[in-house]
Amino acid sequence: MAWIVLVIAALALFLPGTCLWIQTKWINYLLMIVMFGMGLTMKLSDFAVVFKRPRDVIIGCLAQFIIMPLLAFGLGKIFGLHQDLLVGVVLVGTCPGGTSSNVITYLSKGDTALSVGMTSINTLLAPFLTPLLTYLYLRTSVNVDVRSMFVSIIQVVIVPIGLGLLINKLFGNYTRRISDALPLVSVTAICLIVAAVVSHNSEKILSTGLVIFAVVILHNLLGYLCGYLIGILFKMDLPRKKAVAIEIGMQNSGLATSLAGTAFPDLAMATVPGAIFSVWHNISGAVLAALFLRQMKE
Repeated sequence: MAWIVLVIAALALFLPGTCLWIQTKWINYLLMIVMFGMGLTMKLSDFAVVFKRPRDVIIGCLAQFIIMPLLAFGLGKIFGLHQDLLVGVVLVGTCPGGTSSNVITYLSKGDTALSVGMTSINTLLAPFLTPLLTYLYLRTSVNVDVRSMFVSIIQVVIVPIGLGLLINKLFGNYTRRISDALPLVSVTAICLIVAAVVSHNSEKILSTGLVIFAVVILHNLLGYLCGYLIGILFKMDLPRKKAVAIEIGMQNSGLATSLAGTAFPDLAMATVPGAIFSVWHNISGAVLAALFLRQMKE
């Protein structure tokens, strides 16, 4: 997936005309497809880890919503980002972990149950915490429409996941038959989101120079590092350290891109950080999985 997303992003960036047919207004619908697919793969038993190991889940969720927004705001200020880009970076930081974290945790032989549990709870908390944290960090520089963000997250994330979960519960025999095709559908939707955002903002992305790329990469890598250090601090075993590190470092950047377009329509470049993060964290996640596996062999 990392290579596919990278190729699509490069095509959209350097030959934007090839992808301009993908409208930015489709982003919300594409993200809803991804979230619906996530719901179809979930079961109520996925939430069992919350009750079996509440300490681990609480640590992961607190770290997610404390570390990543703080890193985003701090890096944005340190590098002197333009207001539009700062908003986009903070949105990436205040969003919950993405579904990619579950896949990377699985490939890393990490604690997948914990990863799914943290993603699920973080996603349920997102309608409340993402607008609130965005407001707290950006209230002095831009007008943050908290209500609009809340409604958007409910529509784009919570409702599709809820519908997918309900359909899987009622028609599990049928959803299991199509489960093998769901990753392909999700990857296609993610690629279309990346292509839409990058192609329509190619000039802006190229004009920002290397600064925004440096901020996005550092944000992601520092998230991994802080997550792993949290695992060490709370004496977690290696599989749990991997899960927490990956969950914190990998964000739902598709949601950040969607929110940038709906909640901050006047800030043209606010969608750029989410687009770059979408490409980068899939690459870094694949590399991190390989490093974790090599660590186990040594």
